[in-house]
Amino acid sequence: MTLGTSTTAPRPDAPPLDDGLASVVAANVRSFRLRQGLSLDLLASLAGSDRATLEALEAGGGQPTIEALWKIAKALDVPFSSLLSSVGSGGTTVIRRAESSPLASDGGGFTSRALFPLEGERQVEFYELRLAPGAHEEADAHAAGTTENLLVSSGAVEVVTGDGAYRLWQGDAIQFDADASHAYRNVGEEEAVLYLVMTYIL
Repeated sequence: MTLGTSTTAPRPDAPPLDDGLASVVAANVRSFRLRQGLSLDLLASLAGSDRATLEALEAGGGQPTIEALWKIAKALDVPFSSLLSSVGSGGTTVIRRAESSPLASDGGGFTSRALFPLEGERQVEFYELRLAPGAHEEADAHAAGTTENLLVSSGAVEVVTGDGAYRLWQGDAIQFDADASHAYRNVGEEEAVLYLVMTYIL
């Protein structure tokens, strides 16, 4: 899933990060950056951002988009979920929709909601993806060995992988190697809802 560049108009209902998640992201970005001995200027350069934006992010301010966080994760060479994760114990976790903080693309036509506890690193991640009609999301290549398994819950989409373009409708699923550039496009007239299982080799 960067999850890339949206070509749709902004969605007014795309929610911002809540204060708790913003604080977790701030602490994780700073921690990974310092552990790797990177200055703000160098990380900004690697992530295609600017120092002021990263400085605000590490201070818990601003509202980073999916694209910005994916570029930072890629620049730090860590799984995307590592930026969203806080240390915690195992056991049972209930993830309430009302308490979730989906991440949105620049245009707001694409949102991603984590459906797993944001605690620690993991090899498998589970997401709910939503694409507004006409939304087109470009995704950069993930680390070698990463796979994506997508199920279309509703709507019609086109998924472009390293092997070609595939049209999918409600109930269809696809698995592909995500270590090459890929894309998702809503080709229907209604919002498309997809469920994504992403598997990393750590």
